[in-house]
Amino acid sequence: MYCRNCGNPMDPNAAVCVRCGCAKGTGLSYCPACGKPTSPQAVVCTACGCGLKGLVNSQAKSRLAAGLLGILLGCLGIHNFYLGYTGKAVGQLLITVLSCGTLGIVSGVWGLVEGIFYLTGKYNTDANGIPLTD
Repeated sequence: MYCRNCGNPMDPNAAVCVRCGCAKGTGLSYCPACGKPTSPQAVVCTACGCGLKGLVNSQAKSRLAAGLLGILLGCLGIHNFYLGYTGKAVGQLLITVLSCGTLGIVSGVWGLVEGIFYLTGKYNTDANGIPLTD
């Protein structure tokens, strides 16, 4: 096991890296399996093939924010813009705007339901597959 922040070998039972002091699993610069440098956007380590998805990610979005945006501004698709689902977001926005608000109730209910699903944990990831944080 290697530190994701500095690439130093770590004991699997260690809570922090003895070299840099970062908590186990934090950082996006090195592969946890082989210790080789990786790109922060990489999904797989090019050196060993280890999957990097699902590790600590600084781009993780908030479940609470997504849920509240869905409940409060769901008719405009703001929660879907926030999570990166631009196709759905534009659809909700166009339904509301092009109908001069008369069909806003439809996209509003749609946003309300999605907001509740985000808050209850039924939907757990954003458009890039990154898990939502609590």
